[in-house]
Amino acid sequence: MFGIGTQEVIIIALVVLLLFGGKKIPELMHGIGKGAKGFKDGMRGIEAEITPDTKADDKNMQ
Repeated sequence: MFGIGTQEVIIIALVVLLLFGGKKIPELMHGIGKGAKGFKDGMRGIEAEITPDTKADDKNMQ
């Protein structure tokens, strides 16, 4: 994983724990999860808008 070893991951986790505290980390992860879900939903919406147009264009070209 990007050349990061176990020791580096542990150090990063400890630094994050010290910066945000134990109570803030679940809230932070929840926010990141919601953001990722929103991004995926947005990408699916864009694909749904683009895909029918592409198929219709292919039929018109034939």
